[in-house]
Amino acid sequence: MTKSQPLQETSVPQENSPPQPSPESTAPAAPGPSMGRLVGVDLARALAVFGMYVVHIGPPLSATDGVASWIRYISDGHSSVLFATLAGFSLMLLAGRREPKTGLAGRQAKARIAIRAVVLLALGTVMAMEYGGVIILGFYGAYFLLALPLVRLRARTLAIVAAALALVTPQLAFALNSLLTEPIQQRINAYDPLHRLSEVGVLDLLFTGFYPTITWIPFVIAGMALARLDLSATAVQWRVAALGAALTVAAYGMSLLLAGKDALRSTAEDGPSSGGSGSMPLDSGSFEPQASALLTAGPHSGTTFDIIGSVGVAILVIVGATVAMERLPRLRRLAEPVIAVGTMSLTAYVGHFVAQSLLSMPTGKSSEQSWGPLLMFVLGAIVFAAIWSCFFRRGPLEYLLHAATEPAKRIR
Repeated sequence: MTKSQPLQETSVPQENSPPQPSPESTAPAAPGPSMGRLVGVDLARALAVFGMYVVHIGPPLSATDGVASWIRYISDGHSSVLFATLAGFSLMLLAGRREPKTGLAGRQAKARIAIRAVVLLALGTVMAMEYGGVIILGFYGAYFLLALPLVRLRARTLAIVAAALALVTPQLAFALNSLLTEPIQQRINAYDPLHRLSEVGVLDLLFTGFYPTITWIPFVIAGMALARLDLSATAVQWRVAALGAALTVAAYGMSLLLAGKDALRSTAEDGPSSGGSGSMPLDSGSFEPQASALLTAGPHSGTTFDIIGSVGVAILVIVGATVAMERLPRLRRLAEPVIAVGTMSLTAYVGHFVAQSLLSMPTGKSSEQSWGPLLMFVLGAIVFAAIWSCFFRRGPLEYLLHAATEPAKRIR
């Protein structure tokens, strides 16, 4: 079963500055983010792309040890969570980063987000039909549509909403999945055209899939809250980094205390992981039947501990990348080819499926016992992105996605 990892322009608009508000907007123009901040976000996104490659192309966890084992373990799950968090950040680049757009500019921004959601849902469905299994793009479409009503909320409110959902939704999802038995799911899916096309229907997108919206929307909302903050301010950087560290230590520490030594066990230990978010097959839901599973925090377990800990890790990566790009200009120059990958992560995501198919490799699965193919994919993505960015502002698919949202300008 193929699962996939996220990508971004899904997640993030590849305008290197937020769209300018219309003169008819009733809100003052939001202060534009510094290039350092946006470059830091692009670097974080590139790291998520490479983490996705590790999970999809690198050796399975069972075939690694030492440092390689840690790289494989950290990539499993955390890459897709980082993408989802950056997706929320990107929504705010469209909707107004520090100050929400209102009036005409606000309506057009919401229309752009809605169009992106529909395009991603369609693209995810087509890719699932072509490559089989689960493609996260369709799930991103659902996340974006459900996050639309929240784009005008302040950072504190968004953080509270994300925290409340992290505490409540895993338990709610566990209860719902217990009720949604296989016969019930089959009856619902029989009337679902999306499920007939790609075997990933509305029920999967919202509750029972590998990236169920019910437990993944907290990542997106956390990213939205992060985007509202002034990440160029040193004091804010320290506070946010401290928060990320506290969330990580508290969540994983509590899980280890309550669930024992297997609390952080990766689903990849059961065999080649495809990097998806569920440890169970599609027809049995995302949660194990035992309530004790809610105490674990392994990658993609979908528990409260997993959500909180994964958000903490994502925050640390984003803030760390931001600080590094702002304060280490030499490193920033050296990292430019890598950053270029982050500016076109949708292309990098879809492209790696196409490349695997052309090379007759299993798509979306880590079946290799060598790191060689992984290194070739990483190098290929860097070289392509570096060359392309010398001539074009956006990646190929990023350009098409941007063009698809142009009709939003007609909103009045």
